[in-house]
Amino acid sequence: MSGASSRLLSGLLRLCGRPGGMDKAVVRAVPSEAKLSISLTLSGSQRQLQRDQTEALGRALARISASATKTKKRKEPPAPGPPVRLFYRGQPVNEAATNAEAWQDGAELLVGNLLYRVERNPPMCHELDLPRHVMAGFPVCPRLRLEFADAEHSLFTWYKQQPQAAEEAGDSPGSPGRQQWVEACHERVFTPAVGDIGLRLKLRCTPGDGQRLGESRELEVDGPVEAGAGACTFDERHLYTQRLTEEPVIRTVSYNLLADVYAQTEHARTVLFPYCAPYALELEYRHCLIRKELSGYRADLLCLQEVDRTVFSDSLAPALEAFGLDGLFRLKDKQHEGLSTFYRRSRFRLCSQHDILLGEALTADPLHQEMLQRLSCYPAAKEKMLQRSSALQVSVFESTTDPSRKICVANTHLYFHPKGGNIRLLQIAVALSHVRHVAYELYPGIPVIFCGDFNSTPSTGMYSFVRDGTISENHEDWTSNGEEEQCNMSLGHPLKLKSACGEPAYTNYVGGFHGCLDYIFIDCDNLDVEQVIPMPSHEEVTSHQALPSVSHPSDHIALICDLRWK
Repeated sequence: MSGASSRLLSGLLRLCGRPGGMDKAVVRAVPSEAKLSISLTLSGSQRQLQRDQTEALGRALARISASATKTKKRKEPPAPGPPVRLFYRGQPVNEAATNAEAWQDGAELLVGNLLYRVERNPPMCHELDLPRHVMAGFPVCPRLRLEFADAEHSLFTWYKQQPQAAEEAGDSPGSPGRQQWVEACHERVFTPAVGDIGLRLKLRCTPGDGQRLGESRELEVDGPVEAGAGACTFDERHLYTQRLTEEPVIRTVSYNLLADVYAQTEHARTVLFPYCAPYALELEYRHCLIRKELSGYRADLLCLQEVDRTVFSDSLAPALEAFGLDGLFRLKDKQHEGLSTFYRRSRFRLCSQHDILLGEALTADPLHQEMLQRLSCYPAAKEKMLQRSSALQVSVFESTTDPSRKICVANTHLYFHPKGGNIRLLQIAVALSHVRHVAYELYPGIPVIFCGDFNSTPSTGMYSFVRDGTISENHEDWTSNGEEEQCNMSLGHPLKLKSACGEPAYTNYVGGFHGCLDYIFIDCDNLDVEQVIPMPSHEEVTSHQALPSVSHPSDHIALICDLRWK
């Protein structure tokens, strides 16, 4: 029987040719999973069989034979199935071999007189998503879920509707009927032009792994290209960041994005930001602006605050990954938003992560035992501190060109309340102690960059404590919320930090407040400031009264500076 099957195989191969004339049997076999899947068309129907990887091949072949039998009536006894054999390099595969061993890429599966080419773990695109709204002048990036493939080796083809196709059909330019498509771009990211307004877009993704290409997947944007936002507050800033930096310069950005969970509330629309056009508070609109703004800064390190959990996974991470940045996310305690640190993968490799919740660390980490004992004398302040959800994200990176160069990047968002100066002092004390532990003990002597929304102006105790290294027990911020919640204590830290961007007039500008709340603190002993990217002009910030606006996606303004290793 093996000889007859081998002769039939040779004949079928001559008829089919290699490899295009054959149907495919796609095998997905992941070593960490107990089962593998075999997908192929049998008797006109697509079948998918799940088999144990340790099972003998003969049993899987018998199951395929049974699946190939199709009776017209359920009461009829099943007809005997066709003979099924698996060949590799022209030789039959031993049916005692396990499925994991037997199903090799390039093998041939013979089912009766039908021949299939086995593709084991071919590049696959399981998911392809595009934004619902696309604006002229703003980059569009797909969200992908690839398996056995990577975006770098995959093919992307963007199409746009041919304008005359819609006109000849008597349709408006954005109408979906009788469309003809013309190739527009072969990059993963596409930025439609003003001339594309009213046209529809489509993307074809062909997954690849550098050696093979898988089945293509296509998706059309829901609606036509819309007019853009016009001039944005960050357009002029992009003129300073047109090129990527090179060693030893590190472009660093810190930015509170304004979480969607706070922007999409009735309180936000009517009380916090009543001056902002409602559509400009919508997630899709704001994230069109955010993607353009962040990608245009060409950052090496990007620390973000108020990042919605779903926004990170569905929007930010896929978009910034296409621009060369990998991201880390830390959720705040009992919240739907948190912190995110992105790093340019051509410049840095992640060594380790040391994230904490500030309140939890105070009670659980022996590092803060002395401070906890002192705080126990002030029960009201202690309770308030422990109730806060604030987190600290700490990541250690090493240079891809010189692994001996490592850097500690911290990112936080401190308590927001105007009368919470005492709590912010406690939070920053815990944060600095933890950063010192990482940068002085776990990785002795590495530089520190500490970014965040510290909710503290330069006149506060928090700022002077970070800058000067000490805070007196008599500082007025210890009684910021009255004597009942006071917690007078002197604190110190050994880090030599300064604000790389100085003290801007404001980094937050809303209807009822403007002030400097955000900082990029850097290690004075190991880092120099190469340049600070200028802030938007006051006219730009107030062109729509305050922030956010149709030209700016957040109530905060990004801080951007180029740092240099000493």
